[in-house]
Amino acid sequence: MSAKIRILNRSQNHAALFDRNGIGRYNPQRFGNYHLMFDEVTLMQAFDFDHVIDRRSSESIKWHAFAEDVLPMWVADMDFAAAPDIIEALQQRISHGVFGYPAELKGLKESIMAWLEKRYAWKIQAEELIFLPGVVVGFNLVTQAICADQRGVVIQTPVYPPFLNVGKNAGVPLLSSKLIKGKNDRYEVDFDSFNHSLDQNAGMFLLCNPHNPVGRVFTRFELEQMAENCLRRDVMICADEIHCDLVYEGSHHIPLASLDDEIAQKTVTLMAPSKTFNIPGLEFSFAVVQNPELRQRIHQARRGLVGGVNLMGMVAAQAAYQYGEVWLEQLLAYLKSNRDWLYQTVGERMKGVQMPLPQGTYLAWLNFQSTPVGNDPFTFFLKEAKVGLNDGCAFGKGGEGHVRLNFGCPRSLLEEGVNRMIAALEKNQRG
Repeated sequence: MSAKIRILNRSQNHAALFDRNGIGRYNPQRFGNYHLMFDEVTLMQAFDFDHVIDRRSSESIKWHAFAEDVLPMWVADMDFAAAPDIIEALQQRISHGVFGYPAELKGLKESIMAWLEKRYAWKIQAEELIFLPGVVVGFNLVTQAICADQRGVVIQTPVYPPFLNVGKNAGVPLLSSKLIKGKNDRYEVDFDSFNHSLDQNAGMFLLCNPHNPVGRVFTRFELEQMAENCLRRDVMICADEIHCDLVYEGSHHIPLASLDDEIAQKTVTLMAPSKTFNIPGLEFSFAVVQNPELRQRIHQARRGLVGGVNLMGMVAAQAAYQYGEVWLEQLLAYLKSNRDWLYQTVGERMKGVQMPLPQGTYLAWLNFQSTPVGNDPFTFFLKEAKVGLNDGCAFGKGGEGHVRLNFGCPRSLLEEGVNRMIAALEKNQRG
């Protein structure tokens, strides 16, 4: 008899029970002291996102930026182990023992194309892909390729800090359009401000979608309006869509370039498995550039300064896109649970604090401006709660009085950090 089984506390010794999609067949002789839940006909692996991994003993930037008594909840780096299939693929490649200059990994582009078609109904061609060592590298490269003749680059603030440096890095003006708050503290595009920025001799619009830090997943209407306003002014678009796979029920990510061919010809899309599968240290990302002339300009802009991608990054990316979907779906369910708990707790126990419900990413944007610590919540929580967050001031206009909190961690760490923050606020209110 076969059954669908959720395995809790899975042992590494039983990994062979599962195929690369986390699916296997019930074999009663192979199970020891496991808790089994039977229904249907297949076996589904359950991944343990509650497990706390000691990262202080590693070279983690996240865990070494602050003193050891500070709980870090800042940089967009999750505290979960990578999917087992990624780890297995890396181990197999390492066992080869030779790490010479790599050629492009066979089948990697096809894996990416299949992923984009399945998740977003977006069909692209292999020649439209450019591999890059990172998305931040990518949008700086694209800015320098596109913004000639001192035409500026438009961004929407508050936005994650590397966006604020693209103008300076390329030697062109940075044109800022501030997002505005709508119903339920949800951020929306201020099209008057956006169009005004485009009219200041803009050469490129740098989009962040899903948006970091405000958590918006822009709707088709919003994307069409932004794209059409750019097209009317002959403004190119670079879309940072690195968080595209981390979107919650009720929202749907739409690659901007998938809207229509005219928009695609004016758009460079940047994506990566790094946020999705928690492998940023392996430095692999890609650009989708459907305009051949634009692809050539980007290749020329590399000028011997932007190299290729990491061998291990390619290996991990291929394993992620081929075999990581089951892991990702369970991750999303866990992150949603963390998000919902955080949203409810902030609403119930942090008086005066505003938090828009993130539609995507694992980042919460907390507004303390109506509280006694609103002038500098980052320093307050670092000193009084021993919690390391991102200072909202680093995100440009609209970030004042805010902090960004990373809830991509085991629930126990999230609860510890938030409870520290609540205790510090209550102590401050008591005087």
